[in-house]
Amino acid sequence: MFYRRKVILSLLQLFNGELEKIRLQKLLFLFSQQQPVATYDFVPYKYGCFSYSANADLTTMVNKGLLAESETSFKRTDPTDYTKTLREADRKLLYQVKKLYGGMDANALMKHTYVNYPYYAINSVKAKSILSPIELDKVEATRPSDEDTILFTIGYEGISLEEYLNRLVKNNVKVLVDVRRNPLSMKYGFSKAQLIRSCRSLGIAYMHFPEVGIQSNLRQELNCQADYDKLFTLYRENELPITLPTQQSILNILKQHKRIALTCFEKDICQCHRKHLAEAIVRLPGFDYQLNHI
Repeated sequence: MFYRRKVILSLLQLFNGELEKIRLQKLLFLFSQQQPVATYDFVPYKYGCFSYSANADLTTMVNKGLLAESETSFKRTDPTDYTKTLREADRKLLYQVKKLYGGMDANALMKHTYVNYPYYAINSVKAKSILSPIELDKVEATRPSDEDTILFTIGYEGISLEEYLNRLVKNNVKVLVDVRRNPLSMKYGFSKAQLIRSCRSLGIAYMHFPEVGIQSNLRQELNCQADYDKLFTLYRENELPITLPTQQSILNILKQHKRIALTCFEKDICQCHRKHLAEAIVRLPGFDYQLNHI
């Protein structure tokens, strides 16, 4: 079993085996915030801090018979004492979370996280009803507001779905432009349907232009930078000239929405075709904006 799932089961164990869904997310957030390396990352969702990855793990554990799910809560059905399997520091931290926050209901936990971590309340549907005007001002102060027109690029290699989404949110990206030929991924959250849902839940539109991607069979033997350079030379010479209409469409989307991000897999921009696609768009007539790789 993945260690992170043992953390969830241990947290539930400390609360007599059952927690409301909102309380579970908030307690898991408070636990993760105190770790040197967080078990889960979170995004600013409609009830504040929320982890898609934790929710996916909860669903998996329900399917495996380790948990039971109702409309409002999760309940352990596995009697194993998973606290004994945790690292000592994490076990102590869970007990501390229980001691400090165990008596708070969902609304109290929401308010506590909104006040102390205001960024995570920027999309909350509850903030106005539970925060004071001063507290709401602090939330608004964390809301990304830059409106300069920028063409961003972003890769998801090596980061969680939540960290990826936070980069988009914090850069006030309005449209995610998927430039993968095949928008499927073994990595949780990055196949097309999943990515559409998570982006839209945060107010980010999604568009897909597979024709500007690179065919997967051409990416099989990439063992060093020279291999990538050879591939991208062929891409610039053979693919970019015939996708000018799509490049112009992406430029038009940029002009309309001001802040868009081209996305593909690779972390290193020098090993991804999105660099060369972005630079081709920059060279189009009428481009007078910034290019930023995030």
